Formats: sequence, structure tokens, C-alpha cells
Amino acid sequence: ACGLVKNLALMVYITVGSAAYPILEFLEEWGTENFEEISPAVIPQATKIFVNGCWVGIHRDPDMLVKTLRRLRRRVDVNTEVGVVRDIRLKELRIYTDYGRCSRPLFIVEKQRLLIKKKDIQALQQRET
Repeated sequence: ACGLVKNLALMVYITVGSAAYPILEFLEEWGTENFEEISPAVIPQATKIFVNGCWVGIHRDPDMLVKTLRRLRRRVDVNTEVGVVRDIRLKELRIYTDYGRCSRPLFIVEKQRLLIKKKDIQALQQRET
């Protein structure tokens, strides 16, 4: 058990949090429907959107929304600590901007190829020294 704890401590960092307002604004611009705009009959077919655990609305094209959010996060237009979790089975999209979450770096793969290159790693190593 000690090795697992040590590895976790070396791999993760704790999020400091960011404001939820920019995410809520983005969701409104990108087609999230709030409760005043929808009828209850529509809810089971749509994906529910949660921000920091609060249900803020529904979206009818969650694939596009998730791809857009992740692209904006990778370009740092959205805070890099924002967590985007899609649960297809439950038809939920959970977005987290709060503090205190364990986070870790992930490698991004597109078309079965890593997007990070050797020059990127070398640039990071030079910046550390």
C-alpha cells in the first residue's frame, strides 16, 4: 500500500479552483437549454449538464460540446484545471471548476498517435532548469 500512496503523491496535483462563471457563460452560448426553455418531456432524451454538482440545464449535442470544451482547455481558453466528465450511460456531462480535486497529467492521443513530441518534452526539461 505504501508504494501506491507514494506514486499517487508523485503523480497528482491538487486543483486550486477557478470561477464557474466563464463556463456557465460558455454553456449558454453553445446551446445549453435552461429549465425555463424546455418541457419536462424533453429531459429523458437530452444530456443533463452539471457544473460543480449543480444541474444547470440540458444539451442535445453533447459530443460537440465535450469536443469543444476539451479543445478550448487545450488551447488554455478555458482554465486547464477544469474537469470535463461525460457519462454516456447516465446521459450526464459533469464539469468541475472547484478546488481540492486530485488531478494528473494525461497524454492526448489522436488517430492512434501521441500529440506530444520529443521537442515538447525537451522544452519542458529546459524550462525546469
